Amino acid sequence: MTKKRVALIGLGSMGGGMARVLVKAGFAVNGFDVDPAREAEFAKESGEPADPAAIGEADIVVVVVVNAAQTEDVLFGGGRFGETGIVGALKADAVVVSCATVSPDFARAMAERVGADRYLDAPISGGSVRAASGELSVLASGTPEAFRRADPAIEAMSANLFRLGDAAGIGSAMKVVNQLLAGVHIAAAAEAITFGMSQGLEPGQIVSVINDCAGNSWMLQNRGPHIRDGDYTPHSAVDIFVKDLGLVEDIARDARFAAPIAGAALQQFLAASGSGLGREDDAAVAKVYARNAGLTLPGDDA
Repeated sequence: MTKKRVALIGLGSMGGGMARVLVKAGFAVNGFDVDPAREAEFAKESGEPADPAAIGEADIVVVVVVNAAQTEDVLFGGGRFGETGIVGALKADAVVVSCATVSPDFARAMAERVGADRYLDAPISGGSVRAASGELSVLASGTPEAFRRADPAIEAMSANLFRLGDAAGIGSAMKVVNQLLAGVHIAAAAEAITFGMSQGLEPGQIVSVINDCAGNSWMLQNRGPHIRDGDYTPHSAVDIFVKDLGLVEDIARDARFAAPIAGAALQQFLAASGSGLGREDDAAVAKVYARNAGLTLPGDDA
């Protein structure tokens, strides 16, 4: 039986893990990235070249880029993938699985331009560790035919597939809700840990105790150890939440919906980014609180 071919575009912290999971699952995977070194490294592992001609042979194209602008560039922007982007090269029965965090309106517009049966609105959640283990949550919406075409790859990449509706836009709406909560929870965890430090508590002590208390959150347990250890290796960067909470704010404004808590969290991420921390792990928002309170975080030599 011929292997299904997947073209995965975006070999960063999420996409790189997803691509490797697909190889392990038995797909023929061509990986593409703006960084030639990432492409070359993955091609050695997969045995498949980063050849744009492979787009025309792909059964499934997974797009794991940063935002709406990059998604549109890949689909229609030309450049490396030709004057019409990848859409002009797709087989008639191929499907695009679009994983970036974008507005619902953008997802609907892309589905209309690509074709409803050839576009699955499928933002992802779970972080780089779950991406690398094939345990992502996929918040997907699209036609039954788009799901049918995409299912083999999504099954390999995810532990949870949420089928949220039969039209693009619903998946992206749910992802924006998730990002509102995620950004607020990261900022709240950073605020709580640094507040505790101001009262003489240790970050590790706070994370350990609150784990068994009502104030616990997934983000406190996941990001708290980064603060405790002074390790800001970017699994998800500060600038990601500048982007995502900015998107929340834009959508809320258009909906005439007040989102003051999300707005406050956004300001803390903007302050962190403006302080030169944009490419550090998003837990580095704690450095803003620490600086303002005159606290010294673990690993901070200042």
